[in-house]
Amino acid sequence: MNSQAEFTEASFDSWLRFISQCKDSMLGEFEYLILAAAVRLGDDAYGAAIVQEIEATTRRKCSIGGLYTTLDRLEAKGMIKTWMGNPTPERGGRSKRMVRVLSKGIEAATDFYQAVLTVSRGTSWQTGQTGVRK
Repeated sequence: MNSQAEFTEASFDSWLRFISQCKDSMLGEFEYLILAAAVRLGDDAYGAAIVQEIEATTRRKCSIGGLYTTLDRLEAKGMIKTWMGNPTPERGGRSKRMVRVLSKGIEAATDFYQAVLTVSRGTSWQTGQTGVRK
C-alpha cells in the first residue's frame, strides 16, 4: 500500500473516532452553512438574508421552514441567539428574526471546518484519480 493510501485510511479512522466522540455536538452540514452565513452577514443576519446567502453560495434551494427549525435547534444548543427586530416598511411592517452566533457556535463551526479539512487532506476530487468513482 502506498503512503498516500495509508494516510487516507488513517485520516478516515481519525474522522470516525472524531464523529463517535462528538455525535451529540457535531454540526450537520446545514447547521454549518447557517452559522457561516450568519457570521458573514454580521449585524444584517436574519432569516431571509441567511436563506439568500446560502442559496447564492451553494446554488441549492434553502427552505425557510427548514432554516427556522434549524435556528431553533442551534439556539437550544446555545450556539446562537435570536430575537425579533423592529418592523420595517420594506417588509410590510413585519419584524425580522435576527441572528447572532455565540462563542459556542463559533467553536462548533471551527471544529466542523477543521474536521472536514483533516479528513480531506490528501484527497483528490478529480475524476480518474484513484479512489474516485466516475
